[in-house]
Amino acid sequence: MDANKKKYQARIKRHRRARNHIVGTPERPRMNIYRSLDNIYVQVIDDAAGHTLASASTLDKEVIAQAQGMSKTDAAKIVGKIAGERAKEAGVAKIVFDRGGYQYHGRVAAVAEGAREAGLEF
Repeated sequence: MDANKKKYQARIKRHRRARNHIVGTPERPRMNIYRSLDNIYVQVIDDAAGHTLASASTLDKEVIAQAQGMSKTDAAKIVGKIAGERAKEAGVAKIVFDRGGYQYHGRVAAVAEGAREAGLEF
């Protein structure tokens, strides 16, 4: 087994372990993060109903326009801010942050910071 596969499987294991405790309710939906090499994706999910209430990623036209020439960390902050604004429009004020098994550092922390700037509490 190569190193990348082990790293991936370790992240999935961390995420599954955390998901035993992190559950999105209608009052406090779960903000989930997926980070690829080039992009970052954020979803605000109500696990009780199984619906995505809001989402944003670096592939959205709105984000691409704002993040032109920025670093991936700065773009992640914009994604967090836009996801937070879209969640507020959907009537969400408080969330549970699900970092997806990633370390709370860099782009993941930038998304959280952007969501807090948009007015989400977690």
